[in-house]
Amino acid sequence: MAGDRSKKLKASEKSDTLDEVHGQLLVSIEKLQQIQDELEKINDKAGDEVLEIEQKYNEIRKPIYDKRNDLIKSIPDFWLTAFMSHPTLSELLNEEDVKIFKYLSSLEVEDHKDVKSGFKITLNFNPNPYFEETKLVKTFNFLEEGTTKITATPIKWKEGKGIPNGVNHEDKGNKRSLDDISFFSWFSDCEQKDDMDENEIHDEVAEIIKDDLWPNPLTYVNNEEIDDEEGDDEANDEENDEDDSEDDDQEDEEDDDDDNNDDDDNGN
Repeated sequence: MAGDRSKKLKASEKSDTLDEVHGQLLVSIEKLQQIQDELEKINDKAGDEVLEIEQKYNEIRKPIYDKRNDLIKSIPDFWLTAFMSHPTLSELLNEEDVKIFKYLSSLEVEDHKDVKSGFKITLNFNPNPYFEETKLVKTFNFLEEGTTKITATPIKWKEGKGIPNGVNHEDKGNKRSLDDISFFSWFSDCEQKDDMDENEIHDEVAEIIKDDLWPNPLTYVNNEEIDDEEGDDEANDEENDEDDSEDDDQEDEEDDDDDNNDDDDNGN
């Protein structure tokens, strides 16, 4: 009987110890949660201040971007060159798109005033034989439920024109054939998309234009010029090699003639 009581006491003490440890753990977790809540408040405040700063500098950048656009208009095919030199965007332009982009006079990217709710991409075209509009706008609005509302200017194609390659194709499932790839197919695509991971959806092409191409398109235009210069240098090197080879051949022929003359002299 004494042994049974001893076991019961030990079991009771063990249970009390576990309850005490569990209680301490709950208290620690509650304290951690309080600290975490405090950090979240600071992060929210920091995020708001970052947005305020971004809004401020967007206003400062605007006249500089306008000045840059005015200058770009005087450079033939500037935006076409920038797109075609970009490793990702170039894959989106088919042959018809390239012809249309020759009429693209300016491109603009503008955040919404509160920055966090979205942005828009504006393409201004000179009058062209492809569509009626001279201004195409695609807008991305980030909604609270983690989706993006996308709107775009409807394109009124002129008779016999369309996307791509003169035909306005419909999407086939979730995949497009290579023949259907077109910048204007992307532009006209306004299907709402969900993002369960990041609570925001940023269209990949739009993000590339917004965060990569728009801030400094000269990076890609200069790359195109550098590639051309490298090609010229390689061509010059090849020409120089050919000239050197011809000189060497001529020298070898002259040496052979000298050897033959020496043999004739010796024979005489």
